[in-house]
Amino acid sequence: MTPQDFLADRFQGHRPHLKAVAYRMLGSLSEAEDAVQEAWLRLARSHSGDIDNLGGWLTTVVGRVCLDMLRARKSRREESLEERLPDPMISRADAADPEQEVLLADSVGLALLVVLESLTPAERLAFVLHDMFGMPFEQIAPIVDRTPTAAKKLASRARLRVRGATPNPDPDLSSQRRMVDAFLAAARDGDFAALVSILNPDVTLRADGGTLTGGMRVIRGAAAVAGQLATFQRMATSATTHPALVNGLAGLVNTIGDELISVMSFTVSDGRIATIDILSDPDRLAQLDLTHLKP
Repeated sequence: MTPQDFLADRFQGHRPHLKAVAYRMLGSLSEAEDAVQEAWLRLARSHSGDIDNLGGWLTTVVGRVCLDMLRARKSRREESLEERLPDPMISRADAADPEQEVLLADSVGLALLVVLESLTPAERLAFVLHDMFGMPFEQIAPIVDRTPTAAKKLASRARLRVRGATPNPDPDLSSQRRMVDAFLAAARDGDFAALVSILNPDVTLRADGGTLTGGMRVIRGAAAVAGQLATFQRMATSATTHPALVNGLAGLVNTIGDELISVMSFTVSDGRIATIDILSDPDRLAQLDLTHLKP
């Protein structure tokens, strides 16, 4: 084995962790892969023999790459990912893919990723690296050009935003699935009262249809969300619904024939549906590889 092959083999051992970091930072699977690839290119050009802690070095590099990507995203005047749902991670309801289990080790649902999109790039990096991956602020500080104390304040501000805006999912997947099944039953029957009864009073619906619908629509409140019952009924009666895990939570993949028409994620908290996230953008759905969902 050549030294380059040995280095590539070591890098591959860190790839799942690096992609998990980048996915939380960027909310985009393709951009996360780009960030990880850039880390490999920088490693290949470096004097790797001088690196004592390869995992820490690579995490730092990916953090810096993601920070630059977030800052570039913020500065562009074109459509921002803040106005889109993050890319969903989809796995079978009865068996998660091993790589996806690494990516979603802390159940980073779409609702959490949406909130992370609202943070500044520096806040997001400090929160993700410290709160999700346990990196000390002494290592985070140089990445964001701050002191450790200032980096700690960034994470603290982010933590307050996250805790105040994201419901805690009920841990029992079978309970989550019962609520999703109840949602489907109410939708198919056109039962407004039944639908309202399973929704949290402050439920949030985010529906991203891309250019077809002018971007993401956000609807809040049980009555307003249940007011979309006609749309839910059309989906439930015209499409084939496939139970799935979407970012580790109970969800649905909806198809008509062989065509994927939407992916739905539900956050069930305290026994009621607290968030519904629907991705129906044809361009983004076409980029999803769902072959692993087939029996």
